[in-house]
Amino acid sequence: MLQEHDDRLRIIRARTILDMLGERPATGRDLFRPLKGLDNAALLVRGGRVLDVLPWKSVRVPAGTPVTDMGDVTLMPGSINAHCHLQLSHTAGRTLFGAKPPKGQELDDHYYGAIKPRVAAFMHELDVELWKLGVFSKTEHNEVAPAQHENAPVYCNANIACDHNQLTMELLKTVAERHGLVCLLHEKPFAGVNGSGKHDNWSLQTDTGENLLKPGKTPSQNAQFLLFLAAFIKGADEYQDMLRCCVAYPGNDRRLGGNEAPPAIVSVFLGDELTAILDSIIQGTEYVDVTKRRLEVGVDTLPEIPQDTTDRNRTSPLAFTGNKFEFRMLGSSQSIASPSAVMNTIMTEELEQFADILEKAEDFQSALQTLLHDTFAAHQRIIFNGNGYSDEWVAEAKRRGLCNMGNTVDALPAYINEKNVAMFSRHGVLTRDELEARYNIHLENYCKVMTIEGNTLLDMARRQIMPAVSKYSDELATALFHKKNCGISLSAKMEETTLRKLADLSGKLYDTCDALERAISKAPAMDGGIKAACYYRDEVDARRQKASALINQLETITSAQHWPFPSYADILFSV
Repeated sequence: MLQEHDDRLRIIRARTILDMLGERPATGRDLFRPLKGLDNAALLVRGGRVLDVLPWKSVRVPAGTPVTDMGDVTLMPGSINAHCHLQLSHTAGRTLFGAKPPKGQELDDHYYGAIKPRVAAFMHELDVELWKLGVFSKTEHNEVAPAQHENAPVYCNANIACDHNQLTMELLKTVAERHGLVCLLHEKPFAGVNGSGKHDNWSLQTDTGENLLKPGKTPSQNAQFLLFLAAFIKGADEYQDMLRCCVAYPGNDRRLGGNEAPPAIVSVFLGDELTAILDSIIQGTEYVDVTKRRLEVGVDTLPEIPQDTTDRNRTSPLAFTGNKFEFRMLGSSQSIASPSAVMNTIMTEELEQFADILEKAEDFQSALQTLLHDTFAAHQRIIFNGNGYSDEWVAEAKRRGLCNMGNTVDALPAYINEKNVAMFSRHGVLTRDELEARYNIHLENYCKVMTIEGNTLLDMARRQIMPAVSKYSDELATALFHKKNCGISLSAKMEETTLRKLADLSGKLYDTCDALERAISKAPAMDGGIKAACYYRDEVDARRQKASALINQLETITSAQHWPFPSYADILFSV
């Protein structure tokens, strides 16, 4: 500790000392400007004040002067970078605005490129720290968006997997900080590039380790596989609203529907070969494989069902990938506990119904054949192998009678749907009161997130963005005045045109911010619950989005010297 009233000269030696003398305040892209430092240097201190920073070889130590050697450390002023950029996910959890960078992910060069050394070092330490906790990380690699990466742990029991996932998310953030990085777990931290999701690879096995979703190589195994496949398809169709509901929250609303994320419409991808087999069962026609054998469940002529060899279809919410289903609608910040519990409960419900039928059957094989035929025929609508992003699929899904809940507010009522309440209650998973509690908590959280995002944008727009635009406008106006009054004819088209655009956009932003503030102030008058959530979606968030769009336009024509925040290009390509 340096004593303020101690007048003795003190010398502190360190491996590196960051000297802030002459440093100007950092703004905009300068936030990423490296600080200058002296290696093997010393601080000269008297009375709690730094007198000088010198290379150690230049220091002359007077007799009796105490010298403290800090060793292999870096010293810097305690006030350095003492700021909080609300845009960088500290308050809202995501960027609330940001103009599209000149280059994004168009070239896929990040996806197919080598992992950068700094990120590779982070990944290595992450693996080590996860292994210490018994979490076996299998793979890390680049993802499509710039600065986006994926971590894939080894599968394990569902309960343990949920714990591992929580530990992984925590370590991702803490280890990243050690490497001068920030791990953003928000589903859509940046507009215009791929969002971040989470895949729940779900399978079912016996207590002896037999995977019940593995097609197998014998007729009996195939019949078993088809039975469990039928249960899953039936459950996905009957409880599609609950599957959508369990991944519904504001962050995921920004992601679902595009940018490498599945649509909000629940469907099941099976691949061409498996779909053809199911079609043959439904139609009672011949399934022809390479050996031209007839498909009939339960007889020796049943062909081997191959693992899917087609594309996994990244637009599908529920994709069968050979021996498991990949639930791809989860958001990156979400716990996998709720989606896993929902899928487990749905599967329990369907298998119980199947067991009641088959256990009473006098002819098991005949009953199984009928059950498979009737189930696949009744729930064929949920199977879709095409492009989930297309407008045609939206229309087709509506024709099929599938749910399309595009936002959290529309999806959450599934919690209190009588059909879903009955299922969870019947199996002792969640009571009616517990489901209603979750429903109300999620609605409350939605309203709070919308309020935080709205107020954060207001603060940033009024206190930082509009003053910056005003300052730049003043510079342009001054330049315009000088050009017109300098005594010679000079073109001032750039200054005049830009000044008019800035004035128009900043005026619109001012009005939109006022409208947003009024909308937020009226919200407490809502009765809460679904009514309040609808108000925040339709009134508050709609105005916030309008304000964000205006800010994005202002960013593209405001001098980088004046813009108070890093650009997307600065953030995404600075690692």
